[in-house]
Amino acid sequence: MGVALIAWGRFLAEGQLVTVPAPSTDPGAAWLWDFVAMQAASLRGIGFTAIQLPPASKAQGGAGRGCDGYGVFDPRDLGSKPQQGSTTTRYGSVEQLRRAVACCHAAGLDVYLDVVLHQLIGENGGPGVFRYLGADAITLDGRGAMHPGCFRGNTGNDDPVPPFGREDAVPAPSDDFPFGREKVFQNCEPVRYTIEDALDYGDWLFRTTGADGMRFDDAKGTWAPFVSEFMRSRAMAGRLAYAEFFDGNPALLDAWATGDTMNSRALVEDFTLHWALQSACASLDPRKLDGAGYLASRPFLACTFVDNPDTDSSPGEQIVSSKLLAYAWLLTSEGYPFVYGKDYFDGEVWPGAYGLKPWIDNLVWIHETLAAGATVNRWLDDGVIVRERTGGPGLLTALNFDSWNRRTITCATGFGGGVALHDYTGRHADIRTDADGRATFTIPSNAYLSGQSYLCFSRTGQDRAPSVNRRSTTQEFFGADDLDIPALRVGRLQVGRIYADAHTDIVFGMQPEAVPPAGSSIVLEIADEAGRLLGSTIRRHGEDGNALTARPAGTGWCSLHLTGDGLPDPMRFVAIVTYSAPQHVDRITLEKG
Repeated sequence: MGVALIAWGRFLAEGQLVTVPAPSTDPGAAWLWDFVAMQAASLRGIGFTAIQLPPASKAQGGAGRGCDGYGVFDPRDLGSKPQQGSTTTRYGSVEQLRRAVACCHAAGLDVYLDVVLHQLIGENGGPGVFRYLGADAITLDGRGAMHPGCFRGNTGNDDPVPPFGREDAVPAPSDDFPFGREKVFQNCEPVRYTIEDALDYGDWLFRTTGADGMRFDDAKGTWAPFVSEFMRSRAMAGRLAYAEFFDGNPALLDAWATGDTMNSRALVEDFTLHWALQSACASLDPRKLDGAGYLASRPFLACTFVDNPDTDSSPGEQIVSSKLLAYAWLLTSEGYPFVYGKDYFDGEVWPGAYGLKPWIDNLVWIHETLAAGATVNRWLDDGVIVRERTGGPGLLTALNFDSWNRRTITCATGFGGGVALHDYTGRHADIRTDADGRATFTIPSNAYLSGQSYLCFSRTGQDRAPSVNRRSTTQEFFGADDLDIPALRVGRLQVGRIYADAHTDIVFGMQPEAVPPAGSSIVLEIADEAGRLLGSTIRRHGEDGNALTARPAGTGWCSLHLTGDGLPDPMRFVAIVTYSAPQHVDRITLEKG
């Protein structure tokens, strides 16, 4: 299934949690969206296949130090409107977000967005009232306005329940804690107002960014029929989806994921495995991992992780020592593994990060090259566990939790007799199975609880680099006065900008139904970074609207323009562009843009 990187983190600074460094509060830091664009090619070259981004919408506090995106204010503001004290989000602008997605695609990475629909924060018109700026960045006529009937009552303050609604029939009412104003989808007044708004938002979000999948936040506190409908509707249908169902009971995870409502539409984060890994690393007892996790019963529905931004920043929930043993387990197991960016990067990249990159890089390669097929336990005692993945070239993984002693193990394997095996961690000399297919090896001790006490054997000669499948990106620009791009009027409008690679095709067009009225026309233009016109075409009433194709001579920003002539009224539109971003961009280049 690949390996994904959770590409952000929370850090402790001066006693407060700070979301990834950003130039809005930490001079010299890169915007996260630019950081992702800079890292994309390297991450794919290591073997990562996907990037999980944090929530992209404008949060309460704008670009402030703690604004991680979960305190959503305006879902449709991706860093384009001056709201909540900034135009950018904590992570950058909408242009930088689109560029990050396109650079990831060029490097062969999928991009997942974090969709937060459980709550809103930052009401600006009284209790339960949310109003947003429209495309003119002045008038509060933005799409998605909310009123008290969109939220449940009893949200932890003294507001009376009316005119707020009843809580939805969520999967775990006793665990559904308020965080801001909690939206209702089942009990909204008027009926389906919040549902239809969310479907419109999701369709716009995935089409305008071109992202490939989603993490659905707080599924445990959201009405399941709505979650299912959202994931199966419009642009969301067919994209990868996984959900945060924060519970350590695998039976509850399975009931939600495979029940009649969800019917296996979404994978789920495997909190059950996280707690088992935490317990094993704390007690140095690998027996706690035997049969652990939701992946033990549903490997193709389990998104596995060692830590994430929630567990790592919650005292008592994070894995502190022997963490590399947890990653060795994770990245040689079944399921869809997610690596936490704060574990991965070093302190020079993100101050406060844990710097496990060299070891995780090796394990990611092992996962992508060697780990396939079902899992068989080959050894288990109070200090050592040895498991074998039986598909592909085969993979025998041995983990020693004993902090004092090396362990020499002889165990059965499925490789057959007399087969040469190589340890792809580099810690052990090559070995050969005996006539009965058994392997004998010595695992280092878990000295200083460093977690570097694991071996990964497979057949010799398996060294090969990950393949990179470069692909283009399609993004759509929605022109409507209640969004972030105004509707088209008489005159020239810059629809947006894209970051295109040199000598690659840019194809720019409009939805077929965007037909100008009789006697009017629309001119489509593409210009390069210096403002030079790369090409233009005209769209008239009654004529086929052919797309415009152009090729920039250099890598950089290209602007997309529409010019309306003779339009009687403001015309809503959807402009569509397909292009290739560069596979690699550096910090200097990004800062110029």
